[in-house]
Amino acid sequence: MENIGYIYIMTNPSFKEYVKIGYATDVKQRLNELNRSTAVPFAFRVYATYEVDSALSDKKLHTILDKLNPELRSMEEVDGKKRVREFYAMTPEDAYSILEAIAEINGFKHRLKKWKATAEEKKDEQIAQEISEAHQERMAPFAFSMCNIDVGEKIEFWRTANEPTGIMCTVADDKHVEYNGQIWSLTSLATHLLGSKRAIAGPRYFKYKDEWLNDIRHRLNG
Repeated sequence: MENIGYIYIMTNPSFKEYVKIGYATDVKQRLNELNRSTAVPFAFRVYATYEVDSALSDKKLHTILDKLNPELRSMEEVDGKKRVREFYAMTPEDAYSILEAIAEINGFKHRLKKWKATAEEKKDEQIAQEISEAHQERMAPFAFSMCNIDVGEKIEFWRTANEPTGIMCTVADDKHVEYNGQIWSLTSLATHLLGSKRAIAGPRYFKYKDEWLNDIRHRLNG
């Protein structure tokens, strides 16, 4: 039987806690339609697709997901009417695992495809993550006491997760470090060293004894 279309999994950095699961005969066209909207800060991207022989296959998948956990789907009341959307509170990896299980059961795993993120999509995801972390940092500012790091200890600045710089600074007090004879907050120093013009969360760029400050914070404070 000739394939009619695709079930797709899409993500968007604007609401990273959700995935969009839907159906389209032309996935790229559907992606372009969604990304023409100016109501969402970042673009959608296709995470995976699964070729199907029925235009109602996504509805069947929605039914399965709703039965597994009705709390996953995004729903709201607008003017007294319930709006049910194709967004699910799950990771793209979990959504893919469900499609993969369905494909294996039906013997059609060859119809399943993961899409590689483009450089632009990766950049959008990084910017969205930085904005989110910067907001979290404003709401609950970092303090070295959260990580049991004492005044006088050394921390290292990393430009990216794979790019150490060897730049060291010294903890000056609970919220500041000393670098080149000046006192800085982690955010102001990271912004300075990166030459960034957008909001960033300083702690995400520093390690103490080869562990990210934010990882130490989460490990010790939950």
